Amino acid sequence: MRHFLSALVLTAIAFALPGPVPPAQAQTDDEPVSQCLAIARSLPRVMFASAMASPLETDAHGDVTITFAGHSTYRIDTPAGVTIATDFSGVYGHTPTPRVITMNRAHSTHYTLNPDPAIEVVLPGWDNTDPRGADHDVVVDDVYVRNVTTDIRRWDSSGLTANQNSIFIFETAGLCIGHLGHLHHRLTEDHFAQIGRLDVLMVPVDGGLTMAHDGMAEITTRLRSSIVLPMHLRGNSVNRFIALMGEEWAVDFLDGDAITVNVRDLPERPTIMVPASLARRG
Repeated sequence: MRHFLSALVLTAIAFALPGPVPPAQAQTDDEPVSQCLAIARSLPRVMFASAMASPLETDAHGDVTITFAGHSTYRIDTPAGVTIATDFSGVYGHTPTPRVITMNRAHSTHYTLNPDPAIEVVLPGWDNTDPRGADHDVVVDDVYVRNVTTDIRRWDSSGLTANQNSIFIFETAGLCIGHLGHLHHRLTEDHFAQIGRLDVLMVPVDGGLTMAHDGMAEITTRLRSSIVLPMHLRGNSVNRFIALMGEEWAVDFLDGDAITVNVRDLPERPTIMVPASLARRG
């Protein structure tokens, strides 16, 4: 990770919106230690910078609730009561007001230029002032949020704009939870190394606006998360994605839109869990 930026600076960079530095952000001079990079450290040809621990108020055995709100927005509720809304546009997952939001910029349905001032921590997945993209290392109570940048397609050509999407990783209660955002291309070994272990993975399954199903299935298989949560549905694309994943994966069509996850109770067989409202659309 390159540096630490306060929510004030991050918001000003992305939107030119003023605002107070949120006290809950608990930024420190020391970079937090990621608990999700242990597997990645065994990869060859990958260099890791040393990091000093920053205190994280976490219950290693607590429950985390993850709720599908709509489109690419999931709400994550940590044991300490921190609520995070992913790919937040203000349409889904806004009630009650989350403390933390992440956003991506491929489409307007994945971000807002006018986040509610009551939202304490706003994390854009891009940074127009730095070609290396956004770089987040944020601790809020019992959750550590970091990002890994990827590229997005330019809609007027076949080219890519570098580092304009972020894969966000949320580390809380001993769990590693990842959200791929609006991913447009296959991941490199460096990407996988930066991501590390993911127990829960949120995957866009539209099959075209992000990536074709075979590419997304390849990434999902490589990450081998215990729980996969589909999002960004188009038509019956969730069924096509499930078919590509094969019999190695269990499939659970949920009765509702929320799951409760505990690091001690992860499924032994990797499982695709389809929220009820998403399944009805598919």
